[in-house]
Amino acid sequence: MKRTLLSLALFSFVVTSAYADDDKPIQFAQLPQAAQQFVKQYFANEKIALAKMESDFFGKNYDIIFANGDKIEFDGSGNWEEVKCRYSEVPADIVPAEIRKYIQSTYPEAKVVNLEKQRNGYETKLSNGWELEFNNQFQLVDMDN
Repeated sequence: MKRTLLSLALFSFVVTSAYADDDKPIQFAQLPQAAQQFVKQYFANEKIALAKMESDFFGKNYDIIFANGDKIEFDGSGNWEEVKCRYSEVPADIVPAEIRKYIQSTYPEAKVVNLEKQRNGYETKLSNGWELEFNNQFQLVDMDN
């Protein structure tokens, strides 16, 4: 009996895991309104190569990948979570002013190429290789090269 229950539990876990991460290409118009507005405001001149919706146990997420390799990740409501720029920089208006000021004064030659919103603050990656982590009060709490 124990073996049967264990087998059934294992089978359920495998089947559930297989369906847990479901990526599906979508049209731009199928994105939440907030995500559409964000793309139109900050990336209006970029060509979208792929828009996709990811479903998992916790809900839906959305990704936009541009033809130049830049990528934006959105939560289920269409709020941006991460902006990755491969060959350009994250638009300055997306970077909080306090973080932008710190980077300009400390690393004047560096550009922000990755910005991620986290629960406890922001993580940035600069073009010079530095990764900076800021808390919600925009204080530098960690750095790595």
